[in-house]
Amino acid sequence: MGPHVVRHLVSAGHEVTLFHRGETKIDLAGINQFYGDRHDLSSFAAEFNALAPDVVLDMIPYTEEDARDLMRVFKGIARRLVAISSADVYRAYGRLLRLETGTPDPVPLNEDAPLRESRYPYRARAKDADDFAYNYEKILVEQVVMSEPEHLPGTILRLPAVYGPNDAQHRLFGYLKRMDDLRPAILLEEAQSRWRWSRAFVENVADAITLAVTDERAAGRIYNVGEPEAITESDWVHAIGHAAGWDGTIVIAHKDQLPAHLLGNVDYDHQLVVDTTRIRTELGYSERISQQEALHETIDWERNHPPSEIPPLQSEYDAEDEALAKLTLRDKGVD
Repeated sequence: MGPHVVRHLVSAGHEVTLFHRGETKIDLAGINQFYGDRHDLSSFAAEFNALAPDVVLDMIPYTEEDARDLMRVFKGIARRLVAISSADVYRAYGRLLRLETGTPDPVPLNEDAPLRESRYPYRARAKDADDFAYNYEKILVEQVVMSEPEHLPGTILRLPAVYGPNDAQHRLFGYLKRMDDLRPAILLEEAQSRWRWSRAFVENVADAITLAVTDERAAGRIYNVGEPEAITESDWVHAIGHAAGWDGTIVIAHKDQLPAHLLGNVDYDHQLVVDTTRIRTELGYSERISQQEALHETIDWERNHPPSEIPPLQSEYDAEDEALAKLTLRDKGVD
C-alpha cells in the first residue's frame, strides 16, 4: 500500500519524506528519503525534529511498543499522527477464529462495535517470541495512538482484506491457480460460501489513507475502510472466475463431504462486514476503481508474479476430484 499512498500524496502537491529500510525502490521526484529501522526510532529523533513534519503516517505499527515509540518520538514534533490498523480488532474476528465464544454480532460493524476481549490473535502461530506475530496487537496500538489527543491527535484506519498488485499474501492466488489449471469446479463449504468479509482494492485504500493524512477533520477519528458491499465468498469466487475467464462451476458441500485441506478451524457464523459510512460522510471517500477493474488488475499481477514457493497441488486436486465424484453420485441417488 505504501508506494500507492506516496504517489497519491506527491501528485496532490505534498512534500513527502520516507523513513524506511531501503528495501523498496520509489523513484519519484521531490521525495525525501532516509533509512533506518522503525524499532530504533529514538536514534533519529534529531532528524525528525529538524524535519518537523505536519503529519506522520505509520503504515506498520504492529505492537504496543511500536506505538509507544512512535508517540515518544513525535510528540512535540508533529501536529498529527495517522496509524494503520485492521478490522481484526473487532470481537467478530476473535469469534471467527474461535478465540472467543458468543453469538454473532450484528453487521455491518461500525467503528463503535465491540472489540475483541482476547489479545494477540496470532501468537499461537508465532515461531518464537521474536516473531512479529507474537506481540502483534492492533487493539493496543490503537489505544496508545489515541491516548494523547491534546498533545498528538491520532487518526486510525481499520483496513479490511486488501487485494491488488504486490499483495504479499496473494489473497486471490488459491482460487486463481485452480481456475488457470482448468479445474472443472471449486469446492466451498456451505457456511463458508455464505460468509462475508469486507475487502478493498489497494489503490482505493490508498485514496482513503491519503484523505486521512491530508484532511484535518480526521484528527481524533477512527475509520473503517472497505468496499460498500461485502459479497459472500461464493460470489467472490464467481467474480474472480468471471474476470479470469474461467467457465467452471462452484460446488457447495457440507464440511463432512470435503477433503481436509479445504477445512479451517474457523466459525463462519461470524461475519466480518464493516460499515464505511463514517469515512464516506466525513471525508468524502469513494472508490475510483470498480471491483471489476480491480480484479482484472489483480489477476494480471498474480499471473505474472506467482508466490515464490507453490506447493505441489496434485494431491489436493486428487482429493477434490474424489469429493466431487462422490457428490455427483449422491446427486444421482447412488449411495
